[in-house]
Amino acid sequence: MNQDPLKNEGATRPSLAESAYRALRTRLLDMSLAPGDEATEGELATGLGMSRTPVHEAVLRLQSEGFLAVRPRRGLRVLPIDPAGMAETYEVLIALEGAAAARLAANPNRGASAAMAHATESMRAALSAGDRRAWAAADDAFHRALLQGCGNARLARLAQEAADLAQRARLATAALRPEPATSADEHARILAALKAADPEAARAAVSAHRQRASAEILRTLTLPLMRLGGS
Repeated sequence: MNQDPLKNEGATRPSLAESAYRALRTRLLDMSLAPGDEATEGELATGLGMSRTPVHEAVLRLQSEGFLAVRPRRGLRVLPIDPAGMAETYEVLIALEGAAAARLAANPNRGASAAMAHATESMRAALSAGDRRAWAAADDAFHRALLQGCGNARLARLAQEAADLAQRARLATAALRPEPATSADEHARILAALKAADPEAARAAVSAHRQRASAEILRTLTLPLMRLGGS
């Protein structure tokens, strides 16, 4: 029995609520919607060019994930980043990204390694120019290339979800943390382990890198200033 191709095509498209969710989540992760920001669902709907119904569904979903607080008749507020929740996120990320690095070392991907090397050099250039945003983008590109190149799509997807949350914390704390002078060198050690095709060295290098960075970020998140974004 032939199926209607238009129905099949429509079935693969995200719903309006899913599209609203993805768009708002992206804005939360890149800090376009920053901790402490307030808005109404109507304002968000206008900004997305949607009706309020899918935006309302997306907002409820984001509230359940701890991004937003919905206040009756007062709109919504973007919540501050919770240090305890972020510590758990980093624990998951370290385990999954370490596994991805070990897998990549055991199954070399020249394209992924080249992209990671390029991102590392971009990090050095951005740091020299004093451009923290460009540095963070290059850092994110390094880790995305690692995950996308590991050869396990499910592992990459789960790790990227945690990495996205970590990226939000990095952006939120960037101005208050010390200059990230060691990150590019740590990335170079990861690349060296991959080049040597040493899975355990790659896993250890990623874990050490993420543990050092997460300790700095988590300390910064506990500063009183970081709690001023909302309650």
